[in-house]
Amino acid sequence: MSTKDVYILAIESSCDDTSAAVLKNAKVLSNVVANQKIHEAYGGVVPELASRAHQQNIVPVVHQALANANIDKKQLTAIAFTRGPGLMGSLLVGTSFAKSLALGLNIPLIDVNHMQAHILAHFIEDDAQEIPAFPFLAMTISGGHTQIVVVRNHFDMEVIGETIDDAVGEAYDKSGKILGLTYPAGPQIDKLATQGNPKAFPFPKPKVAGLNFSFSGLKTAILYFIQKQTKENPDFVKENLVDICASIQYTIVNIILDKLKKAVKQTGIKTIAIGGGVSANSAIRKALKDGEHKFGWKTHIPKFEYTTDNAGMIGIVGYLKYLQEDFTDEAVTANSRIKI
Repeated sequence: MSTKDVYILAIESSCDDTSAAVLKNAKVLSNVVANQKIHEAYGGVVPELASRAHQQNIVPVVHQALANANIDKKQLTAIAFTRGPGLMGSLLVGTSFAKSLALGLNIPLIDVNHMQAHILAHFIEDDAQEIPAFPFLAMTISGGHTQIVVVRNHFDMEVIGETIDDAVGEAYDKSGKILGLTYPAGPQIDKLATQGNPKAFPFPKPKVAGLNFSFSGLKTAILYFIQKQTKENPDFVKENLVDICASIQYTIVNIILDKLKKAVKQTGIKTIAIGGGVSANSAIRKALKDGEHKFGWKTHIPKFEYTTDNAGMIGIVGYLKYLQEDFTDEAVTANSRIKI
């Protein structure tokens, strides 16, 4: 393998954000994300609208990423893209674009697992984050996934716990919808929770065996609670919104902590790294960081811009796979349900 610098163009289009990044080896030179506001009106992501928006956004986003990095496309060493998991229509846009550009430039094509990328985002060289030592436990929490993963090396990962229904992000968004908040509700609940009493309204924690999670029961409990209270007082939500949000957040954080403590005890691994969009949540970050003192583990929290869906994390996986000459070919297809 040549020792010259490696320039990776990375493309991420798994859900409702179109993103492109340029990496020079393990450092991110640019990381451009185009958000899709159209889904707010529907209270969730509409797959067909998402794929159409990707088609509109992908060329200008890639152009902007190259411009921000001050890199010409002829300087690129390889192209990495999200193969899955995600929405099939969205994945097809990124996959097709990456295949076409790699073919046109006659450079290697690298397929990336989106969930592995959330974990390996920790290996981006950035002064704002510290690279975890192997082995470590990764907690991936996003709108569609909640997993605890044993990470033995860059590409040796084992899922030891995951949600059996709703993911953490869905729990936040569905709870927010019940409260009349707009989509996405997670960041709003997080912000409102800082002003409320987390023990004002106790919600039940689902009893799920092993290291798996369940959040559908919590969502139902919140729905029934709000229905009962608003029947007695139509202004209940308005008058108690910050306390309700604080109580929801407190319950979700403790569900996560309970499972993580169990995973540490079961595996003996005391290095924790979080990833995924919900890892931007302030209470989850604080609880895991406090765990360093309370439970004796080491916590790694990624830089904020590498938590949500972004191409920077796709690029670091592309770089690591490039070093192993782990390339794919033009026959590769998107896979909406690909596993770690």
